[in-house]
Amino acid sequence: QVQLVESGGGLVQAGGSLRLSCVASGIDFSINHMGWYRQAPGKQRELVAAITRGGSINYADSVKGRFTISRDNAKNTVYLQLNSLKSEDTAVYYCTADRIWGSILRGAGDNWGQGTQVTVSS
Repeated sequence: QVQLVESGGGLVQAGGSLRLSCVASGIDFSINHMGWYRQAPGKQRELVAAITRGGSINYADSVKGRFTISRDNAKNTVYLQLNSLKSEDTAVYYCTADRIWGSILRGAGDNWGQGTQVTVSS
């Protein structure tokens, strides 16, 4: 059974930082591409950052220079470091895994976590 479990969300003041983690089980993590998405109330889910199995990275323009995605294949974990947080970063953050890169970029990955809430107060 595939499981993606996110953690690390919380309430933080604007300008602060958080580090999100997503631990995967039930999949061969090293051959999966990974992504972080977010969904704010009343808005569509959007791609935040994604990393290929080889370590190539894509970021949404809105988070470039502030967020950093990384992965540790030995720990079956993908991370998202959130710095210089803004109120508009408030959302539920989800991780996703898929063997097809295009599926990650389209939000059509086979596997999703339950999400972790990030709330940024201004």
